[in-house]
Amino acid sequence: MTTVFRESSAHPRVESVPLAHLSIELGHLYMEDFTAGPERLKRHFAHVAFWVKAARDLWEHRLNGRRARISTCFLIDDYFTRFSTPAVVIPQLLEAATEHGLTIDYLARESGCAEADGVPLAQLVEGRLVPEPPAGMTGFRPPLTVTGWLSNGERSPSNSAPEAMEETVVWRPPIQNAANRHSIFVDVELWDEHSGQRTWSCPFLAAVWQLLRLGMLRYFGKRVSIPRLWEGDFPTDWDELPALIQLNPAAAPFSAYHTLSVLARRFLPIEHAVHTILSQVRVEESVLRQSLERARAEGLELPAELTDRIEYVFTGDQ
Repeated sequence: MTTVFRESSAHPRVESVPLAHLSIELGHLYMEDFTAGPERLKRHFAHVAFWVKAARDLWEHRLNGRRARISTCFLIDDYFTRFSTPAVVIPQLLEAATEHGLTIDYLARESGCAEADGVPLAQLVEGRLVPEPPAGMTGFRPPLTVTGWLSNGERSPSNSAPEAMEETVVWRPPIQNAANRHSIFVDVELWDEHSGQRTWSCPFLAAVWQLLRLGMLRYFGKRVSIPRLWEGDFPTDWDELPALIQLNPAAAPFSAYHTLSVLARRFLPIEHAVHTILSQVRVEESVLRQSLERARAEGLELPAELTDRIEYVFTGDQ
């Protein structure tokens, strides 16, 4: 008989998260949206309401009449700018949504995509990035951990002046990995640093947001950014709010097998960058397997690629 001893921490148990069928993001709120006044929010939700109904109808059809578990969420920027207070902003937001028959089940702070409950979520995702190596890569360009830039292919060569006796660098166009005839090259800034202080980019935080909504993040096997039920008045400081609050006690789970984001058209380039980032994130195998097995138990087949579980509607003139 052979006895094998292992540290109990070597294979931590991976906690499961409650999963809805679909998580619908009803929008983002940035300072310019708030300063534009309540009418702008109402116009946005007027557009969103039609797509929410369509999504519910679609999922009832997918489930052959079974009741679909669908939750809604909304993201407020308190990372890049701090505007007004939760006591002022959130009631206005809820009123505008209610006017068009919408319920916001979960409300998230964008700073909670960088860090939530002491867990450095953005750093966690950074550590799981596995960049696609373009053909013929020489290692001339520093890695993304140094530059903070991630691409979906091969960049144009540097046009810096060559040293004596070196071959002149000839310009070449960038090339997308696995391009469909013609390249659509994307180069995404993940962060910048000033005076030793790192600021995560909007696309990178949005990628973390999608991973949270898909239930794909764990920290030493444990769940992260667990929603906290909020009742009563809202505080006057954003830092007094949890990273993710549950406003509807009867809501379906926050995370879901699929996500749908209904956003203004101006978010299209950001979400294109999100797709580039997520296509190069290596999620824990045990977490992926867990979601696939649970979906099959419900008679659903999930796409293996995370990016195929994410859908968008870009609408409105905001």
